[in-house]
Amino acid sequence: MGFDRAEFYDAELRRHDERFRAALKVDPQDRVLDIGCGAGQSTREAARAAREGSVVGVDLSEEMLQVARRRSAEEGLRNVAFELADAQDHAFPAAYFDLCISRFGVMFFADPIAAFTNIARAMRADARLVLMVWQGQERNEWSTAIQSALAPEATPSASAPAFSLGDRAATTRLLTAAGFASIDFAEVHEPAFYGPDVDAALDAIVALFLANGGPAGANTTDDETLRRLRDLLQAHLTADGVFFDSRAWIVTARRSAGLKSS
Repeated sequence: MGFDRAEFYDAELRRHDERFRAALKVDPQDRVLDIGCGAGQSTREAARAAREGSVVGVDLSEEMLQVARRRSAEEGLRNVAFELADAQDHAFPAAYFDLCISRFGVMFFADPIAAFTNIARAMRADARLVLMVWQGQERNEWSTAIQSALAPEATPSASAPAFSLGDRAATTRLLTAAGFASIDFAEVHEPAFYGPDVDAALDAIVALFLANGGPAGANTTDDETLRRLRDLLQAHLTADGVFFDSRAWIVTARRSAGLKSS
């Protein structure tokens, strides 16, 4: 059986998801928007809580959305829908949503101010925004350690997109400019799970980091690279599987009442 990206992400972020779910505080009648929903785990969790409301999950991957739709149907959820859309410019209904959420799905916008302004316009006045984003790359061992094993001589990129919202001050300025207020950050310090054993974790790294040739300076086929990876994974193997340290933010905010919806 090949590598299952959707299953990996849900397992990788299991401990993060517990913290994220607690922060959402979904009301039964909420209308919820989930940005970058992937295979829809956070969307389905919100739909179960918003039992008298509704949830829309959007993502750029039709492959992931197909998984999300299938899983939602299997669970019998009738208040959830999934759309193939780019939240940066998608025509969401104006001033409609009570809550907008995203679990690691908002760090990759080409124009973040335009994207968050568009999202804000889809939210009613004083609606809540709850995001989980990675802190800086240097605080995320799952990235630095794996990149170092793949390309020991390479210098880590200071502008890797996954960490674009890691700076509190910069993210506060961004969200304020996009129409949000009452912005707050809560730290999440939980390990990221990479597999039940070294072989499974190695398969995950090959699929996730090497699928497109790997980082600059990496030799993705030689035995030495694979040896370094195996040694790294062995060093991070516990009785519960392979874990890497990670740090994230849960960012909360409210849509400013003065923002125009059109």
